[in-house]
Amino acid sequence: MTLETILPPERVLYDVPGGSKKRVLEFFSTFIAQNTPSLDSQEVFSRLISRERLGSTGIGNGVAIPHARSPHCTAPIASFLKLTEAVDFDAIDGDPVDLVFILLVPEEADDTHLALLGQVATIMNDVDTRTQLRKAGSQRELLDLISEKIRAHST
Repeated sequence: MTLETILPPERVLYDVPGGSKKRVLEFFSTFIAQNTPSLDSQEVFSRLISRERLGSTGIGNGVAIPHARSPHCTAPIASFLKLTEAVDFDAIDGDPVDLVFILLVPEEADDTHLALLGQVATIMNDVDTRTQLRKAGSQRELLDLISEKIRAHST
């Protein structure tokens, strides 16, 4: 299983309103529940917030990788959000976050979950990738860039 197979074009979102960590996670939860009938927005939000309470998923350099397990998730789901403005995410370096890669995985997906998180971290830790994603001027440009980076790191 690769990121490319679980990140369809409609889940790469450009210019998402930020506001706060809570608002970003609420936005995603509502968005994903509208597009995935088996998921409930409140349940998804609750699981993402519970994970954040264990420690921020803000990995530094303006990037966060919120992730959670869901019993109603039959296969891993990914989404990539480029925020209109950076928000405080309690990141390890204290920097606000504007690039958010979200993963939802089935309850039992241990190895898959870790492998996908590793792929995301590898891609998002690259300074050139982050710079290019921030410069993307449209939904299409953002989608092309993230797809290209995922393909480059999955070989």
